[in-house]
Amino acid sequence: MSIDLVLGPRPDEPGPPIGGPTSYPAEVEQRLVADAALIIARYPQARSALLPLLHLVQSEDGYVTGAGIAFCARQLDLTDAEVAAVATFYSMYRRTPTGEYLVGVCTNTLCAIMGGDAILDVLETELGVHAGDSTSDGRITLEHIECNAACDYAPVIMVNWEFFDNQTPTTARQLVDQIRSGGVPHATRGAQVCSFRDTARTLAGLSADSAPGGGAPGGATLAGLRVARELGMSAPRFGESEGS
Repeated sequence: MSIDLVLGPRPDEPGPPIGGPTSYPAEVEQRLVADAALIIARYPQARSALLPLLHLVQSEDGYVTGAGIAFCARQLDLTDAEVAAVATFYSMYRRTPTGEYLVGVCTNTLCAIMGGDAILDVLETELGVHAGDSTSDGRITLEHIECNAACDYAPVIMVNWEFFDNQTPTTARQLVDQIRSGGVPHATRGAQVCSFRDTARTLAGLSADSAPGGGAPGGATLAGLRVARELGMSAPRFGESEGS
């Protein structure tokens, strides 16, 4: 699984929520406190659990809300501002309601050259939304994403952080049509894609029945290693300088 770690807000994504409820209903709070305790216990210092706790509240709401920020702050004895600073630093934490499937199209240099921009244009037309928006049924949120280190399979689409490699406008349209019709896509190098909220719960470190599974590296990723082995090439051992 790969996740988008771009720093700072993008032009098509609104800023963090302001105001609104600062706590969950009692039954939700009780359940989240129990989950949070499991997560926090894994860390020598409680505040180190902030990233997975943000995934936890994202799994509850589909994005990081004011209530989620306040919850994390209470669990870790931090201020809301300290939590919000982290939540807005990473784009993997959503700041607006997110559909069941987050469909991201890479538009960085190589993917764009290979057709990423054309794919994004097609999906905006097909779904009737702009990047950063969700379909009216809440099924799909479309976004453009930054590099996810899959340039060897460009252009790449991510669905809930799972890779869909070597895409074209046609295959991208088929992918979103499958999702809209109720189908569950299967990642090119991974497992069957689970919902965005289940994905967030998995990233929080809590098992889910539909937890995604990673796949082995593909042939394109290993091509350089294969050629190096065929030519008898190897890297210097640790502590040795090249040519020694």
